[in-house]
Amino acid sequence: MAAGDLAGSFQDEVTCAVCLEYFTDPVTVECGHNFCRACISQCWGESEPDFSCPQCRETAQQRNLRPNRQLGNLVELVKRLRLQAVAEPKGQQVCERHQEALKLFCEEDQTPICVVCDRSRAHRAHTVVPIEEAAQEYRRQTEVERQLVVFKCERLHQFLAEQERLLLARLGELDQEIERRREENATHLCEEISQLSTLIMELEGKCQQPVPELLQGVRSAVRRDEKVMSPHLAPKSPELEKRIWDFPRENNLQEAVTGFLEGLAAERGLRRARGFAVDVTLDPDTAQPKLVLSEDRKHVRYRDEEEALPDNPERFDTYPEVLGAEGFAGGRCYWEVEVGDKTDWMLGVCRDSVSRKGQNDVSLEDGYWAVWLRDGEYEAVTSPSTPLPVSARPSRVGIFLDYEAGEVSFYNVTDRSHLYTFTDTFSGKLRPYFYPGHNAGGTNAAPLIICPVQAQAGGNLCH
Repeated sequence: MAAGDLAGSFQDEVTCAVCLEYFTDPVTVECGHNFCRACISQCWGESEPDFSCPQCRETAQQRNLRPNRQLGNLVELVKRLRLQAVAEPKGQQVCERHQEALKLFCEEDQTPICVVCDRSRAHRAHTVVPIEEAAQEYRRQTEVERQLVVFKCERLHQFLAEQERLLLARLGELDQEIERRREENATHLCEEISQLSTLIMELEGKCQQPVPELLQGVRSAVRRDEKVMSPHLAPKSPELEKRIWDFPRENNLQEAVTGFLEGLAAERGLRRARGFAVDVTLDPDTAQPKLVLSEDRKHVRYRDEEEALPDNPERFDTYPEVLGAEGFAGGRCYWEVEVGDKTDWMLGVCRDSVSRKGQNDVSLEDGYWAVWLRDGEYEAVTSPSTPLPVSARPSRVGIFLDYEAGEVSFYNVTDRSHLYTFTDTFSGKLRPYFYPGHNAGGTNAAPLIICPVQAQAGGNLCH
């Protein structure tokens, strides 16, 4: 029999029925069953009137724990056999505590574990998957990250090349303008030099004439001399001077690169968020009576007539509000909503416990994390409200909930930009929130539509 098979056959014999791990300081009770000394002492306590075996429930009249040294030696022997068995596959790692192969992965603790760890109290309620399955998931995540890095660097290279081309083109235009001005000034200076040379020759000629003739033409010569010799500065060009002065400020490459990287970060955040896409539907039991839901519970619109619906505790009764049917108490999840050309809407998440009756306030204090379009302004629902930097009108909005991180992020899917991120501490169940607004004479009659999202590798669903 192979060492691994032999050790496996002893597994149950050397495992404590209380902690489900290898015996530690094993002892035998009166019925003959064995337990760790600490486990049986904890089960019996200090003041129990009788002592029952945790395995067979037989009652003993007195606390009698006999050390079982032979079983302790057997435990050590099985540990060595298991270590030998798992060491046979080259390079396989083993659990330091149980000397078992690390074949499983605990998603809560994010660590490899063995089959004995899986049966222990520490991991009994945790989500455990085969380690190869977890490795494959991380390989996909790594590949996604690699693609994002390559994509980001390629986009940055393209951006820098385009900025270089634009800046050099503008510098070339300035050089041409400066050269044209230099040539104009040089031409003007040559004309003045020519006039001076002519005047000098004329004056030299007059100096050779008799005194009467010299005095007769000297007045006109002096006047021409004053005119030619007066300073003629090169004409100024305020427009060119302003362009030269403003060039470093208007062409701040550092600011341009920073803005570009912020845009890339927002796009990267959106791509990662879409990897956690979940299927969200509307909950008809929460819909205010003037709201109409589609048969597939993906569309919601407002109508002026109120439908006769049961006034159940979950239903909003005042404002046109409805919640998603799904509730999230952990993990990461993402969904997208088509807002189209609507002029009034609000989207986000809220606590499952928010008030549904009367004029409820949508605020952080009351358990809402939302953004809205109202009176032509996009804002985050904070106190006071926070204006959102919208460069392109969003026709579709993405909502990303990271429960453990305490974040709710909103994205403009239209131009793949980041709108806003709330940071808070969550507790209890959170649910998607939808407010399609009133019809406003037909200008806001279009529905809100929950859109399908192509999930990308690397995402884990909420729970």
